[in-house]
Amino acid sequence: MKLKFVVYALIIIGIAALIYYRVVKNKEINDGGKSQGISDKAIGVNGIVLQPQEFSNTILISGSIGANEQVQIRSQVTGIITHIYFNEGSTVKQGQSLVKIDDAELQAQLSELLIRENLASENEQRAKSLLQKEGISKEEYEITLSALKSLQAQSQIIRTQISKTIIKAPFDGTIGLRNVSVGEYVTTDIVIANLVNINPVKITFSVPEKYASSMKVNTKVRFTFAGSGKTYTAIIYAIEPGIDEVTRTIQLRAKASNNDGALLPGSFANIELPLTTIKDALLIPTEAVIPIQDGKKVFIVKNGKAKEAIIKTTSRTDKDLLVLSGLQAGDTVLTTGVMSMKQGTSVKVKITNADQHVQ
Repeated sequence: MKLKFVVYALIIIGIAALIYYRVVKNKEINDGGKSQGISDKAIGVNGIVLQPQEFSNTILISGSIGANEQVQIRSQVTGIITHIYFNEGSTVKQGQSLVKIDDAELQAQLSELLIRENLASENEQRAKSLLQKEGISKEEYEITLSALKSLQAQSQIIRTQISKTIIKAPFDGTIGLRNVSVGEYVTTDIVIANLVNINPVKITFSVPEKYASSMKVNTKVRFTFAGSGKTYTAIIYAIEPGIDEVTRTIQLRAKASNNDGALLPGSFANIELPLTTIKDALLIPTEAVIPIQDGKKVFIVKNGKAKEAIIKTTSRTDKDLLVLSGLQAGDTVLTTGVMSMKQGTSVKVKITNADQHVQ
């Protein structure tokens, strides 16, 4: 009886062991299959191939747009306006006559002086002849000559005054609204019109003194102004030699082409000023960067697997970061799925800058 019980117990234990073995084995097979399936399935992500490019570290400042040349047209003599030769808002050339002031009185004075000058010239010729014949003294001749030169000088003064009755454009430009009419009596205080040259225009701006050493003549700057989505380029041509003691800034001036006349003097300019330029910079999108305790990291692709790369960055733009170390040209940097990415994960990368080539 005891032997029969032992045999039954052994049979039951054997069956239980066989069942347990089959269950564990099947589970291992199933789990292994799942794990193998997961590891072999690559995750689809986007990425970029790093390539060197020029990068400018910039600051944003404000400035004002001014005319290249600007002047208030005034008369140098007083008198009645007899002619106006320009149309308001028109373009004029340097030396073009703009306004004529009545010169009748000056012409009469000149005529009188010319008569006296001719008479004095004849007297001088006679005195010179007598001097040669020793008919008069040298002192008497010099008195006659002095009288002639005095009249000649007076005539020249009148001619100069007559020339000032014709007001001419001092440079090429656009003339504004006139403030006078024909027949009006003008003085030297009255502004006849404004004349401006707005091609090119001048951009005046100031930067903090800490950037003074970075400012160079011939540096290109970009700027925009209200009411236009276009970006313009200007070139710095002059730098104030000293720091303003009140504002602690240094003033600069740049010139910009204005062929279409869209840039108007007095406009407010938003300026992007480069401080330094790096020829072979490596830039990565901000969405590719993962902050970590000791800095930043990104995921790059090596042999179809995601790999962590610890990086150091410096300047940034609205979209990109400048990489100092941790990456090199030709690396493929992941730009999507990085927050859930793990080391060694299989990835299938779609290159989003495929039209660009590594230098």
